[in-house]
Amino acid sequence: MGVREISRRLNVSRNTVRGIIAQKGSLPDLPRKDKLNIDTEVLRRLYHECDGWVQRIHEKLSEEENKEIGYSTLTRMVRELDLGGSRKRRCDRVADEPGAEMQHDTSVYTLKIGGKQLRVVASLLYFRYSKIRFLKFYRVFNRFKMKCFFHEALIFWGHAAVRCIIDNTNLARLRGSGKNAIITLEMERFARQYGFEFVCHEIGHANRKAGNERSFYTVETNFFPGRSFESLEDLNQQAFDWATVRMPGRTVGKAKLMPLKAFEYEQPYLKKVRRYLPAPYLSHQRGTDQYGYASCDGNYYWVPGTSRADVTILEYSEVLKIYHKRKMLIEYPLPPYGVKNEPFSPPGEPKPQHQPKHRKKPTQAEEKKLESIGEEVQSYLRFVLAQKGIPKHRFIRRLYALSQKITATLFIKTVERAHTY
Repeated sequence: MGVREISRRLNVSRNTVRGIIAQKGSLPDLPRKDKLNIDTEVLRRLYHECDGWVQRIHEKLSEEENKEIGYSTLTRMVRELDLGGSRKRRCDRVADEPGAEMQHDTSVYTLKIGGKQLRVVASLLYFRYSKIRFLKFYRVFNRFKMKCFFHEALIFWGHAAVRCIIDNTNLARLRGSGKNAIITLEMERFARQYGFEFVCHEIGHANRKAGNERSFYTVETNFFPGRSFESLEDLNQQAFDWATVRMPGRTVGKAKLMPLKAFEYEQPYLKKVRRYLPAPYLSHQRGTDQYGYASCDGNYYWVPGTSRADVTILEYSEVLKIYHKRKMLIEYPLPPYGVKNEPFSPPGEPKPQHQPKHRKKPTQAEEKKLESIGEEVQSYLRFVLAQKGIPKHRFIRRLYALSQKITATLFIKTVERAHTY
């Protein structure tokens, strides 16, 4: 076919056709005449000097290097050089395999509970293939709470996947990160009882447990709205019903997968959890005081009997058990979070005869605040507290109350006069 015929059919000029034929199928390299070439070493140096602030780099290029460059061009060059590691990288897509993986993570929320805004930590376990969940809220979340949560969740579902993906949390990780992370011996042995192992994902690769992250979004958009909570116990009961009854019966995703049916299919591939596994606990060695009480976590629990023998207190997730020579003496439910300095005795029975009415409450905080007012107050406190027969805590509380009622200058003058006489 001739050039004239091609030009007529494509409705382009013959010169254009000849030019394209001369290029022999390759695109021409047309460098810009006004293109500015900036040394990459200069950009790296300025990026380091300006702590990564591109706007400041743009100013220094113009003022110090006499390089007039567009801001958008500069940001593109920074991305191309991967300064700061901001370049988006590709990730792998791994197919879901039955029994292969479960994911765990926590998220902090501020909720209105019992008319007050309280900070709670949501702990969520997610089975990747069947998409079943277990959700519980805590006021504080530490390694012991983490073990209690896994025990409760896995005992309830009766099965565990062979590995659990977590972030690089110190609750389970000893050192390292990602594939080089070393799990603490305590948590490694704990996981082995249930037939799984902890695996940390790479730093900044939270999408490795995207199903868990998506579950928290579902909690925020489906569980919290339209619900009210009277207490932490009420919150956890509603969360339990939502995660284990309501959500498993709903279809999810484009495939209309029902988690409960998928879990039934997945069970042969999972590790069966033994129901008789002991629940995690903390062991405390305590003595019995003259009133018959043993202290634990800031509260006092009455010990049956008349002796003052040393006892072993086992603190579980929900209860507290007191033992003496391997024999359980009594069991108490744990008080709500924040309850301190309270005596507890067996419910439904008369209170012990020898029960203290007033326990000592420390006044270190009030004493430090008084000492921070001035040297005059410090010397007065040293003088008074050195005297015998003066009730220390009562005196400090009354003196601190006086300091709150008058100005600092007048309070110092009052203290100086009292010290004189």
